[in-house]
Amino acid sequence: MEQIVELHPHSKYARACSPQLTLDNIDRTCAEKGVTVMGTGDFTHPAWFSAMQKTLEPAESGLYRVRGSTTGTRFLCTSEIACIWSQGGKVRRLHIVVTAPSLEAVAKINANLAKIGNLAADGRPILGMSAKHLAQLVWEADPSCLVIPAHAWTPWFSIFGSFSGFDSIPECFEELAKNIYAIETGLSSDPPMNWRVSALDSVLLLSNSDAHSLPNIAREANRFFIPVDKLSYIELHRIIKEKDRAGFRGTIEFYPEEGMYHYDGHRACGVAMPPEETKRRGGKCPKCGKPVTVGVLNRVEQLADRHEGTRPPGAFDFVKLVELDKIIAEAMGVKSRQSKRVQQAFSELLSKGGTELNILLKLDKKELAAIAAPEVVEGILRVREGRLKITPGYDGQYGTVHIFSPDEIKVRQPSLF
Repeated sequence: MEQIVELHPHSKYARACSPQLTLDNIDRTCAEKGVTVMGTGDFTHPAWFSAMQKTLEPAESGLYRVRGSTTGTRFLCTSEIACIWSQGGKVRRLHIVVTAPSLEAVAKINANLAKIGNLAADGRPILGMSAKHLAQLVWEADPSCLVIPAHAWTPWFSIFGSFSGFDSIPECFEELAKNIYAIETGLSSDPPMNWRVSALDSVLLLSNSDAHSLPNIAREANRFFIPVDKLSYIELHRIIKEKDRAGFRGTIEFYPEEGMYHYDGHRACGVAMPPEETKRRGGKCPKCGKPVTVGVLNRVEQLADRHEGTRPPGAFDFVKLVELDKIIAEAMGVKSRQSKRVQQAFSELLSKGGTELNILLKLDKKELAAIAAPEVVEGILRVREGRLKITPGYDGQYGTVHIFSPDEIKVRQPSLF
């Protein structure tokens, strides 16, 4: 059975995150999206951990469900932790996703980390410790925990980031690098970009949403194949560790150009540049002369030892998507995906077509035509085929995706829906 697994959401206790991010709401949203195994996020925060203990009950081994829920969603204990320290003459800032096999293991991790810093300050705690030290404390609590570098290419707070990262996993984790089984590629990169770095062939490329609000859940996710009677934390751990091709089937991806750090740039001046232009301009903003923020595409180019377009042996498949309510909004000519009209149409489609991911990825053209307006069907098909116009994101500014031309929207807008 296909399992859609998402390991990196946040809770309402994380900075700049929606107050709607409660376990009950996440449970409901996962059922709508089609996520079957969801990370709890933020297990280090005392109030969130207390909510986890009160709201969740054991399901399959190492997995949990919301008490009284009939959605079928399973929860896996996860958290993102920010590490800041000095190494090699530089200040290092890394975000790490940690998974744990039980609430009991989480309690041990939290006890260890509470000695380092204030876990109650933020759902994503900032701790003065190295990523290696974090890994040691996590594995001291339970060796079956996973330590996964988060959004690995983001300029700040990532293992390969242009401002404070490293050039390799061993440079960061030293002798513990052999126990880093996966990295999270982040919204601004996709598998083909990561394939250009041969050193990453040894780790599994995972994709997660890093959701700060309910609608962003499952904008990226992972596809596993695990029979219901074998579903467990340990089986997920085994598949990730072994890169098991029978158990792992690939990832669901954001279009990386839409990510907020894909291109280089200087947001204050409204300047975005591809790597070749940044090089030509000496890394300076052409308007103000200040250094630009070096984005993910450029950083991949710096570390790449393969040509663009290389697919290494054993690479996993992936699909790219644009969220369904975004497609509906553009088909309607509405700016906000949260508008009442868009959300009403979104709910109606879910009632007819099942989950959002089922509609976006699995229904064929005929099946889509039976439940959706022609313009929405066309939008879904264009997204599947990559027939989009995307203005790349840069320096903390999301890119913009255009599925339809302005003229197409203008012509049909009065009659749609």
